[in-house]
Amino acid sequence: MAAFNLTPSDPSTFILMGIPGLEAAHVWISIPFCTFYIISLLANFTLLSVVGKEQTLHKPMYLLLCMLALTDIATPTFVMPKALGIFWSNLKGITLAGCLTQMFFLHMVSVMHSATLVTMAFDRYVAICNPLRYATILSNAQIAKLGLVCLIRAVLFILPLPVFMSQQSFCANRIIPHTQCEFAVLYKMACGDITVITIYTLMLMAVILGFDLTLIALSYGLIIRTVLRISSKDAHQKALNTCTTHFCLMVTYYTPSIFSNLTYLFGQGIAPHVHVILGDLYLLIPPMLNPIIYGVRTKELRDKVGKYTCCKR
Repeated sequence: MAAFNLTPSDPSTFILMGIPGLEAAHVWISIPFCTFYIISLLANFTLLSVVGKEQTLHKPMYLLLCMLALTDIATPTFVMPKALGIFWSNLKGITLAGCLTQMFFLHMVSVMHSATLVTMAFDRYVAICNPLRYATILSNAQIAKLGLVCLIRAVLFILPLPVFMSQQSFCANRIIPHTQCEFAVLYKMACGDITVITIYTLMLMAVILGFDLTLIALSYGLIIRTVLRISSKDAHQKALNTCTTHFCLMVTYYTPSIFSNLTYLFGQGIAPHVHVILGDLYLLIPPMLNPIIYGVRTKELRDKVGKYTCCKR
């Protein structure tokens, strides 16, 4: 517990403690974390490379998958270098500007990821429920425009958080029991009136989790209704396989996200190191699994990846 008596010498600096209570095991904990991160980078960069090289994969579905891969690369990258610095070199200090920058990009990419999943659900809805108009409704140019809209939406939604927090003074000892600048912790350290940001945060969670999940559920509800009306067994099976793949992506993203948020809100009895490990795994596991899930379940992509890996061998 002595580590928590540390006080930053610079009043504008915060101390990231890593995983509280497990400081002695930081080096060992870093091994699986670093392994997950490397696998995630390799898998997602492989996906981007194969789709970029193969003209036959220049389709809306694979372009959306590339958007997802970019968010999966960015998400752990905003956290793991600093986390590994803490684990390996005890580099715990971070400025307020650095803290807010990390927080902004991390949450912005998360919102972008959610919007991409909504767009993917819409893509599958059009492909299955209105296939004759698919090429006109969702061309590659339209996907690029939707991607830009998703990015702008994410920036506009998240930007108020660091702007508001930058104007706050912080009463606590500026020690963050985490490997990253967690908004919930900074929020509790603020001295001033935080009513506005409290209301905004609740509205943001309602929009991202509520609105996005509602749109996804609506899309897949319509897809399932259409699939059940398909008489062809092969077409029926193909549509269900596509839906299953997308459903796996949704589960790997939203389940740990919701669980992590619930542990912060209602899990006061949970040990601090469990909070931190769950939060870090949420940033590492989905980005590692997403390209593997798609690679395994999508034959066209699997064949192209196999083609390039075989050629390299």
